[in-house]
Amino acid sequence: MSKEIVQSVQTRLQELGYYSGKIDGDAGTKTETALKDFKAAHGFVARPYPVIQTLHLLFDEDANTRAKPIVSGEPAWMVEARSKMGLHEVRDYTALSAWLRSDGPTLGDPRKLPWCGDFVQTAIKLTLPDEPIPANPYLARNWLKFGIETKPRLGAVMVFWRGSRNGISGHVAFYVGEDASTYHVLGGNQSNQISVTRMAKDRFLGARWPKTDTTATGSVAKAATGTISQNEA
Repeated sequence: MSKEIVQSVQTRLQELGYYSGKIDGDAGTKTETALKDFKAAHGFVARPYPVIQTLHLLFDEDANTRAKPIVSGEPAWMVEARSKMGLHEVRDYTALSAWLRSDGPTLGDPRKLPWCGDFVQTAIKLTLPDEPIPANPYLARNWLKFGIETKPRLGAVMVFWRGSRNGISGHVAFYVGEDASTYHVLGGNQSNQISVTRMAKDRFLGARWPKTDTTATGSVAKAATGTISQNEA
């Protein structure tokens, strides 16, 4: 691409919230990363160069604005987790699997296995490598043994029951906000992708905070829309 075209792409990516670098016409790492994130968010294979369909969508008025941090100073694991928003277990299998493996251990194929615990583990280990992880972190309820107890706040690890409060199935994700009846959580395996969804408060089991982090954050306002999640597969 010519320098002028790259500048136009950078400007548009910046408008949509995907790019924060200089508008300099240099198709470097930051521009490539922004393009990959934009493509992943729109269902394209996340390669760092634009095909003609990507350019058409990029300058379309219906292009999706990237979800931005709700408040400044998000905990590091939230920044990492949010950077993968939109990755789908089938459509983005290669990119998602690579990220889930990037911290070392992984549950396995996210197309076949429930990976909400793997998502939380990966975000935590990549940003807090010295933080102890509970045994078998792929079982969501085991995150009730993680770190220290906390009230729900931005970045807290939130654990919910599935099927039965007294059963063994569950769901784990990160707190981003709440309304009167639901918590809003950023998690994996939510409609088969990384997304923010609403979880009924009567499914809540507990909130935990990493022992090795002292980030001071507070509650935020409503951060998700849509129906309340009934099945986090």
